[in-house]
Amino acid sequence: MTEADIAVIGGSGFYSFLEDAEERHVPTPYGDPSGPVALGTVAGRRVAFLPRHGAHHAFPPHRINYRANAWALRSLGVRQVLAPCAVGSLTPDLGPGTVVVPDQLVDRTHGRAATFVETGACHVPFADPYCPRVSDAVLQASPDATRGGTMVVVEGPRFSTRAESQHYAAQGWSLVNMTGHPEAVLAREMQQCYAAVALVTDLDAGLESGSGVSQDEVFALFAANLERLRGMLADAIATLPDPDGCTCATWADGIELTYEVP
Repeated sequence: MTEADIAVIGGSGFYSFLEDAEERHVPTPYGDPSGPVALGTVAGRRVAFLPRHGAHHAFPPHRINYRANAWALRSLGVRQVLAPCAVGSLTPDLGPGTVVVPDQLVDRTHGRAATFVETGACHVPFADPYCPRVSDAVLQASPDATRGGTMVVVEGPRFSTRAESQHYAAQGWSLVNMTGHPEAVLAREMQQCYAAVALVTDLDAGLESGSGVSQDEVFALFAANLERLRGMLADAIATLPDPDGCTCATWADGIELTYEVP
């Protein structure tokens, strides 16, 4: 039975979303997810909420069980995912407090379990990593959000050096983050429509003088924008389109998957 159609995966400082929520402990073949999944209703839609770092930020970016999180949400029936996250800006045009809905991703992580495929031939298309339908719904609900941009995902938990930050900016990339991969590709393998909703919390080290980015700065900026972000997500949920027929799911038509989609 479908318990939720839509999921919100909360980032740093975003540990709750739903009122009067029920909690589900969801075991998975990949171990435990980041915590219990909260279930509730937003704008008449059934929504699941999972803080990717755990309720008390127990899991740093490189220790999150991304596969368990993705599998748990799909097992509850989730087909569309909104993924708010904290990001650093690689361009002065995107200052702190800007919300960006990126359209491209670059993976610079290493050592993470980044796929459900463990045997056989099963290659997921990922040229466009984010669902255009879900992204459009977020942008229509949030007129002040910025459309498009490339988010480079680094391993963490450390912040970038100035040289790294300047290198990323020189490639034309606009945002830097620590959790967007493998979360996005695992959602695609689970045949879910997925969009990142990136809140700029700082100018990355290559754009700043002084001591560079600090954790306190990032968390404080995210906290100051949390209610705004919650409102944007609720407005987007109210207008999300029917996922039937979206290429995020139909890519697997005619392919014999070598892993289970619950």
